[in-house]
Amino acid sequence: MLSYRHAFHAGNFADVLKHATLALVIDALRRKEAGFCYIDTHAGAGRYDLFSEQANKTGEWREGIGRLWNLQDIPQEFDSYLAAVRAVNDEELRYYPGSPRVVRHLLRPQDRMVLLELHTSELPLLQQEFAGDAQVRVEHADCQISLKAYLPPRERRGLVFIDPSYEIKTEYDMVVQLLRESHQRWASGCYAIWYPILNRPSVDRLHRQLRGTGIRKILVAELGIRADNNPGGMNGCGMALVNPPYQLDAQLATLLPWLSRTLGAEEGAACRAEWLAPE
Repeated sequence: MLSYRHAFHAGNFADVLKHATLALVIDALRRKEAGFCYIDTHAGAGRYDLFSEQANKTGEWREGIGRLWNLQDIPQEFDSYLAAVRAVNDEELRYYPGSPRVVRHLLRPQDRMVLLELHTSELPLLQQEFAGDAQVRVEHADCQISLKAYLPPRERRGLVFIDPSYEIKTEYDMVVQLLRESHQRWASGCYAIWYPILNRPSVDRLHRQLRGTGIRKILVAELGIRADNNPGGMNGCGMALVNPPYQLDAQLATLLPWLSRTLGAEEGAACRAEWLAPE
């Protein structure tokens, strides 16, 4: 339990979808002058060295952010995300920002974020990454216990990002229950849940559970790299977004096909952006 280390997977295709989507949501929140709060339930280390032993062991980043780094003609939907990646690098791609660092790059002085992390190996790295940053609170915490203390945030605007490793099967049920409880406390908040696509039946079950909460305005974005029935490994990933900002569905509908082609998705892999539960 808690053996997962994201350093092996940082910057892969799943991170590209995850962090590009987060950046689009944060961009939308920035359109209003009032401040907002970003809450990350599984914050990780903050940034990752792509030259490290872990990253080089898998090389997954080369088929993710590595394919985008030197491209010139990129859809504008990627602008904020890529700006956050470039902010932690010089000319050469070496570091990859985790979700906290991507969002931190986009925060204004009136915004803040709360980072929850339970993993004792990741926590010191996260604390070091944001040491002395008055806009960032890092807490060693189990989100199932601690998240409710931050909801609703005093700003009454913001995003809760739920991104477990899914190394244990009960985490699928956990994210649904966490969303249900959080939505009861803060119904107007925006929520984003990342999930892997290992096989279609497990994803269908997750979607049924999300519908079963009775929560409306749930948008699903999925990026497949291999066909759903491909055995062994992650064939794709998805983001379930509650109360997404206006026109995010249209942005993702533009972004996903381009990303699928650029990342070299295999024949039979699918991508989609559609409403799981409309308003």
